[in-house]
Amino acid sequence: MTLRLPLPGGGTRAYEPRAEPLAPAEPGPLTSRTVFSAAHVVADPYADTTPDGPAAVDWDATLAFRRHLWSHGLGVAEAMDTAQRGMGLDWAGAAELVRRSAAEAKTAGGAIACGVGTDQLTGPATLPEIRAAYEEQLAVVEESGAQAILMASRALAAAAAGPEDYLELYGHLLRQAAEPVILHWLGPMFDPALEGYWGSADLDAATETFLEVIAAHPDKVDGVKISLLDAGREIALRRRLPEGVRCYTGDDFHYPELIAGDDQGFSHALLGIFDPLGPLAAEAVRTLDTGDTAGFRKLLDPTVALSRHLFEPPTRYYKTGVVLLAWLAGHQEHFTMVGGLHSARSLPHLARAYELADGLGLFPDPARAEARMRALLTVHGVPQ
Repeated sequence: MTLRLPLPGGGTRAYEPRAEPLAPAEPGPLTSRTVFSAAHVVADPYADTTPDGPAAVDWDATLAFRRHLWSHGLGVAEAMDTAQRGMGLDWAGAAELVRRSAAEAKTAGGAIACGVGTDQLTGPATLPEIRAAYEEQLAVVEESGAQAILMASRALAAAAAGPEDYLELYGHLLRQAAEPVILHWLGPMFDPALEGYWGSADLDAATETFLEVIAAHPDKVDGVKISLLDAGREIALRRRLPEGVRCYTGDDFHYPELIAGDDQGFSHALLGIFDPLGPLAAEAVRTLDTGDTAGFRKLLDPTVALSRHLFEPPTRYYKTGVVLLAWLAGHQEHFTMVGGLHSARSLPHLARAYELADGLGLFPDPARAEARMRALLTVHGVPQ
């Protein structure tokens, strides 16, 4: 049946939904690349809460979605900065998420890495307070048995006087980490409060400080996650990493070519877009595992238009489209988000996300996705 999709300037246009889904991907391990999906949390729609109150999480649905990702061979990047935190989920909720998901990973045999930050701090903080906040979160992640991801800190960006403060603080954290960690460099396009991270707004200067941290502790750095949406910069940095330190792309605009790599190396992945793309992304990487780079690109290249749409500015609101697609695909029974962020994108934006995802065959049951999208449009006053 035809859907009437809203146009940004007013009015509607006709869209014929896909009749059949793609053939389901066969689950299985990934061997040539390590791939994490920064997974969303599922809100409890029955909770009587407010956008600025504590997040109410549907734990059963949240953990079920993680089992879905693990079943396809993907790892889960949990309690991440853009996927959950600072955008509806506070540290108390994130700590509970880490504990529950890490326990579920042990049962399911899935890979999990969890974010370590400083978001329990409120207001301006001193460098010793920032270090203590990092240490508190690192202890929770390590005690859960998950790998740690040292995330960028808004508090550190505000308090640091220059590169030397980053070198000292990160050096301290890496020395005390029990196992090698992933360092995350999150750009200001995802979080404007991180402008000037690593001690300089000049990205070349910031890169040198970042590499200096890694070079001083290569045995404590499993890899680095680069989220700058600049493929050339990521490749240049990737080529300068010490032997054995991986590059995990966080570039949701250029991930196919970065994962495919070149004659001098490739990137692994830790991506928010692999939340809605999970089965398809896993199938593409399994194709790459056989040495078929062209087949990998054939599967993954068509998904970039959807990713660019979901991550368009303000990029930090990409999760709204991600959760919409999870609802349409049947991974949750409602389109509600913690922090009220289901209202963070316009109806035309969501309609385009549906159209692009439907065209890719991402919905296991296209008829259900169509019915849910029709209901969403109707409740917003779009005649069908």
